[in-house]
Amino acid sequence: MKLHELKNVAGAVHRKKRVGCGEGGGHGKTSGRGGKGQSARSGSSIRPGFEGGQMPLYRKLPHRGFNNYNHRVEIAVLNVGDLASLDAGITEINAVVLAANGLIRGGEKTVKILGDGEISRALKVTAAKFSESAKAKIEKAGGQAIVG
Repeated sequence: MKLHELKNVAGAVHRKKRVGCGEGGGHGKTSGRGGKGQSARSGSSIRPGFEGGQMPLYRKLPHRGFNNYNHRVEIAVLNVGDLASLDAGITEINAVVLAANGLIRGGEKTVKILGDGEISRALKVTAAKFSESAKAKIEKAGGQAIVG
């Protein structure tokens, strides 16, 4: 099977609803908008949870707990084996070099190096955090693991 041979399942594609084209079409007169009121007007959109000015339920109920999402620190995780895949000419590695080589996203400043994989050449690696095994492998290969 190839992409150009794919077909929709029977009943998956519906014809477009043509509103306002007479009562015989089933969507005439009010065009599926019901009677009068705010929702019958053009451009109307009422946000979810709006109760017509009455105090909404989500504001009546107490808010409890803590949400860490706003205070999180995004950490780019990288393995020692990934560092070995960089060009042989690169000896000093930091977040800018990793982003330039596509190993991390450009905006991620906090990098943690983990110990999965092997490294055979001496590298001077600057990162925010290192695991114990990663630090040991980098230093065993003759490199430096600098926290910064």
